[in-house]
Amino acid sequence: MAKLQSINPSTGEVVGDVPVASVEEVHAAVARARAAQPAWAARPIHERVALLETAAANMADQIDTLAELLTREMGKPFQEARGEVSGTALMLARDPAAVAQALASETLQNAKTRTTVYRDPFGVVACISPWNFPIMMPHQQIVPALVAGNTVVVKPSEETPLVAQAYFDILLGVLPDGVLNVVHGAEEQGKALVAADVNLIVFTGSREAGKHILAEASKGLKRVILELGGKDPLIVLDDADIAVAARFSAGNSFRNAGQVCISTERIYVESAVHDHFVAALKAAAELMVVGDGMDAKTRVGPMIHAQQRAHVMAQVAEAIDQGAAVAWDGGGATGDSFLAPIILTDCTHEMAIARDETFGPVACVFRVESEEEAIRLANDTPYGLGACVFGSPERAKGVARRLTAGMIGVNQGLGSAGSTPWVGSGQSGYGFHSGRDGHRQFAQVRVVSEKI
Repeated sequence: MAKLQSINPSTGEVVGDVPVASVEEVHAAVARARAAQPAWAARPIHERVALLETAAANMADQIDTLAELLTREMGKPFQEARGEVSGTALMLARDPAAVAQALASETLQNAKTRTTVYRDPFGVVACISPWNFPIMMPHQQIVPALVAGNTVVVKPSEETPLVAQAYFDILLGVLPDGVLNVVHGAEEQGKALVAADVNLIVFTGSREAGKHILAEASKGLKRVILELGGKDPLIVLDDADIAVAARFSAGNSFRNAGQVCISTERIYVESAVHDHFVAALKAAAELMVVGDGMDAKTRVGPMIHAQQRAHVMAQVAEAIDQGAAVAWDGGGATGDSFLAPIILTDCTHEMAIARDETFGPVACVFRVESEEEAIRLANDTPYGLGACVFGSPERAKGVARRLTAGMIGVNQGLGSAGSTPWVGSGQSGYGFHSGRDGHRQFAQVRVVSEKI
């Protein structure tokens, strides 16, 4: 049987391996899910919720073990990895009940008719999850699907199969046979799953892969939820707290080595504060130690592999050739997968690094003469996942409402006050997940009316 090896990007050592599913095994997993779905849907929703809440209690006992495996497998600094795992454990404890509440039936009535709006399962859901948040993101795909009464076949990223499987094992320990099915592999297995007898496809990954999935799904008019890439802008107005804006920019541009869909990749700074901001951003970047994620001092771990590092460096080199200036190049750790934070100034929209997703620890700074110019350039992209604006609160909020992004932070990141959708606009999303409205994407609306 073919094996898929997982490599530690910090050391190049093999962390472990998993069996690769054949195309036939992918279809067999879908068949198991199809056979198990009627009985799973027939269970009262509170029983489905209770089973998943039991899994949350089991996960709480494995936080550090899972976090260490996550760091060894994809390089994320241990404290960030621990935050992802512990955060997912908390979500696993609270999300099932929240999904059930979102899916509750609703009744409307007039003098002649009573109508009930039900939210029923689709059937079988295919989930394809990424490597940069290898526990949290599959959780956001799988749990609402299961609570809604669907069964699931999941293919985690080939870059992080071990930690994903460890999370799935926690769920598999409480779920009936066939309700959750795992297949490992790469592009061949993903394509086979998309083409299989599934009703809904949930994917988080690149825009190009999302286009292929949408095209394939269209052949059977399958439902899709696609969370795709981003090229997130940050606007710094001339009345912003520059120190706060710079610290945020450094953290959001360079965390997880820039391998985050909502990383800040484009920074538009009004001319009056441009030089002050660049100096503050450089000072913040200087504090970000690059190294092995298991080292407590590390703030920026390795990139997932050498090929991703090469992609980033090619974008940077081309931008420099076209006139960008290097304000900071941290140097730091050596190795095929390590890349210290880079700050580029004098960037223009003619450069590929201003248009195409970088997914690396690079902050591109653009000098603008007005907030109107900043808004125009921030919106000059096919993407529209997240954006941030720093400035006096009312002015920044006014700018935020004019940005074509799905999620916008004002003097902060994208974290919301409550349960809200994770949603992109433009080519960053097709459908959405999380929050009440996102949970409802995993269910078929059925309207039943009767005479009274």
